Amino acid sequence: MPSPEITPGAPCWIDLMTSDIAKARQFYGELFGWEYETGDEEKYGGYTTARKNGRTVAGLMQKDEDQAGMPDVWSTYLRSDDAEATAAAVTANGGQVYMPPMDVPEQGHMAVFGDAAGAAIGIWQPREMRGYELVGEPGAAAWHELHTKDYDAAVKFYQEVFGWDTDVMSDKPEFRYTTLGAGYAAKAGILDASGFLPADVPSSWQTYFAVESADASVEKAVSMGATVIDAAQDSPFGRLATLTDPTGALFKIIQAEHTS
Repeated sequence: MPSPEITPGAPCWIDLMTSDIAKARQFYGELFGWEYETGDEEKYGGYTTARKNGRTVAGLMQKDEDQAGMPDVWSTYLRSDDAEATAAAVTANGGQVYMPPMDVPEQGHMAVFGDAAGAAIGIWQPREMRGYELVGEPGAAAWHELHTKDYDAAVKFYQEVFGWDTDVMSDKPEFRYTTLGAGYAAKAGILDASGFLPADVPSSWQTYFAVESADASVEKAVSMGATVIDAAQDSPFGRLATLTDPTGALFKIIQAEHTS
């Protein structure tokens, strides 16, 4: 399968910040069939790249001591052709700069922002590392979804900052959903979560991983220490489940209709 075409503003990478890199490697390696390569400690801080069938799919990073109080989390990165210009656009459109653009030697530039509703979102300006090389296949990311408490502000933010060409999939009071692109060409979604997110839970991006069987994957994940947040259930897009890994990082799985 050819590498995905990643356009500016579209998701291009995911990584896990974890409190136990060894446990995370074992868990996701068993669950998704990942193999790993660890980068130079001095140059890349021991950043681990995960591959599926020889293609890059994700990154994993051990939290520093000063990050011990932060929850383990999966992060989504959008492609930027100019990290500094994106940072300026973020602040001009009601967002915040959590981590300013930084150079990753030879690979590219990264930054982390807060969108207009406070959800953390990363950006990647590529050089040698172009982004993930496999999507939508078992063991790789299949979908990226923002659960936001301020839907209108969030949609406008991604349109203005990242140039999203959006499509309104649903505008019913009980289900408001906008996508980057339309139909099967869509690459990410924004969900109005104001009606169900608890007051102490912030807006956030969530990652769906493709699997051959949602039920079998849930069973296997639980046997390795995962916790089921939402049990597997059918949806118009495939059979879905939400879990946390053994150290608490939230992720979703989807058994797409074509893999059932």
